[in-house]
Amino acid sequence: MKYVILVPDGMADEPQEKLGGKTPLEYARTPHMDFLARQGRVGLVRTIPEGMPPGSDVANLAIMGYDPRRYYTGRAPLEAASQGIPLSEGDVAFRCNLVTLSAHEPYGAKIMMDYSADEITTEEARILMAEVNRVLGRDGLRFHAGVSYRHLLIWKGGPADTELTPPHDIQGRPIADYLPRGGGSAVLRELMERSVGLLSSHPVNRAREARGLRPANSLWFWGQGLRPALPGFTARYGLKASVVAAVDLVRGIGRCAGMQVPEVPGATGNLHTDYGAKARAALAELAGGRDLVYVHVEAPDEAGHRGELENKVRAIEEVDEKVLGELLRELPSLGPHRVMVLADHPTPLRLRTHVSDPVPCLVFDSQTARQGAEAFHEGTAARAGWLVKEGHRLMELFLRG
Repeated sequence: MKYVILVPDGMADEPQEKLGGKTPLEYARTPHMDFLARQGRVGLVRTIPEGMPPGSDVANLAIMGYDPRRYYTGRAPLEAASQGIPLSEGDVAFRCNLVTLSAHEPYGAKIMMDYSADEITTEEARILMAEVNRVLGRDGLRFHAGVSYRHLLIWKGGPADTELTPPHDIQGRPIADYLPRGGGSAVLRELMERSVGLLSSHPVNRAREARGLRPANSLWFWGQGLRPALPGFTARYGLKASVVAAVDLVRGIGRCAGMQVPEVPGATGNLHTDYGAKARAALAELAGGRDLVYVHVEAPDEAGHRGELENKVRAIEEVDEKVLGELLRELPSLGPHRVMVLADHPTPLRLRTHVSDPVPCLVFDSQTARQGAEAFHEGTAARAGWLVKEGHRLMELFLRG
């Protein structure tokens, strides 16, 4: 048996007036998801335990079969694992976004204009982060460049209890009420404020502004945590697994769980990712002897955070056609298979951030035909009467069939 889990990040949403009262998933043309829904099982899964932050870190841990209440230590250390950055005992990793802030003064009066600096390219970001590390790095504080706007600060012996806010939660708002508080906050605020002068005048940002793009003119810290310790997936479930993903967070969970994490050329973690390349990479992992592949696609979430309705619909359709469609064409040649499709969390366009509501989920088994739902979306999932209340138990249910 081969197993595929497809996670279109942030796909779930609310009914939209512009879509005639349908959600983006309900409105999108998704013939492959709908086919699986008719032949399989549809329901809801609560991926975010009560009281925990509704992030992709918590949700993807749960979907992979790890109880976030036991294993979650923060987002940034998972990303550090993906990048191969070793964390010693007591080291604290912080996610460090390159963001666009308004020109208001003083620093606290600035407005969060864009949490991704117009999805700055990785090449531009690496130049900026090298300069950040040269000027702002010091003994015990080191910056590490990642992909696009997503980077890391490693603080040796740093505080793990600082109160920090994800920048995608405060777009369009003045930042004064969301600046770091608590342990280590003075150091982090100093770095953020100093970064403005350093980044605003950098040739990379001047060139971006000349092209009509937003500058990456400030650092923003969040998602801190200590080194995680996950039991191996193979030891836990008796299966060899791989993760196909572009974002360091999901790749990092895979590495911490001992999964294989191939590089996928063209996978970007945004709307312009190579969807087909992800499907081909997943099929190659299965053909090469892996039992399970976990395919994560960030694009719907990015559209949700940016409040882009048309792009969210388009991203869902691209996932259905170019990822799921390609998988379904080739999986029969590999023998019996099960496929599961679900969002990790909703990212409502109205809010432009994550919420902890249950997500629609479908499970298909090539050897067992069911009388499923007429289509796959939030409404059919809610009406199906199947609810998994603890998301970390879903993996066992999926594998057991």
